[in-house]
Amino acid sequence: MSLQTTYYKTPLGTAKIVGDENGIQSVSVLDEDFSTALEVTNSDIPKCLQDCVTQLNDYFEGKRDHFDLKLNPQGTEFQKKVWQELLNIPFNKTRTYLEQSKALGDVKAIRAVASANGKNPIWIIIPCHRVIGSDGSLTGYAGGIWRKKWLLAHENPVKQQSLF
Repeated sequence: MSLQTTYYKTPLGTAKIVGDENGIQSVSVLDEDFSTALEVTNSDIPKCLQDCVTQLNDYFEGKRDHFDLKLNPQGTEFQKKVWQELLNIPFNKTRTYLEQSKALGDVKAIRAVASANGKNPIWIIIPCHRVIGSDGSLTGYAGGIWRKKWLLAHENPVKQQSLF
């Protein structure tokens, strides 16, 4: 079976989802506005991508804090190891690039880990948005820092209330 593609409108832009029976290969966010060009109905979504669309929809509606999908990201063995470790960062938690490097067993690999994070092909589901700078800054996010900030706020169940 060849790769299938569908598009899904999110609060952060249109997501392009690519995969087949072997799993999801990529989920990327597009900066272009496809809202008028795309009127995707559930019957238009390839069967192998339906669970991904459903689970992303649940995530954006605040009904899901983890994903249960077959993933098949394409990359080097090192990149795949880094992406696998990203899956260990719990919902509503962050980890620094240094902590991520330590978890992978090589504190000196921090730049290589950051580079692999930046090449993560499966947006949100492999949660590279949960990795921050050692000083707490929202550094390096391929989808744009504003999206990273939005995702982290979306995952934070404690909404700050005004005292006045």
